[in-house]
Amino acid sequence: MYSTTEITALGMDCLSEKLVVVNMEYFIKVIKRETFDYTKWQREYFDSKNPLELRKDIKTFCNDYHYDGKTTIL
Repeated sequence: MYSTTEITALGMDCLSEKLVVVNMEYFIKVIKRETFDYTKWQREYFDSKNPLELRKDIKTFCNDYHYDGKTTIL
């Protein structure tokens, strides 16, 4: 399990890698402004997918983010 500092640093790294700094800051601003319920969003997202779509998404994710048995520690 990661500490709060570690998970924040990992999240910021992911955001900056995918969004670059300007868009990362905009994303954080939007998230802080919105009342966002991740659990509700996740339930609605997965309920809207059929099993074949989920299987395809999982397969794509596993191919894109292959786990090599090593973990990254900050």
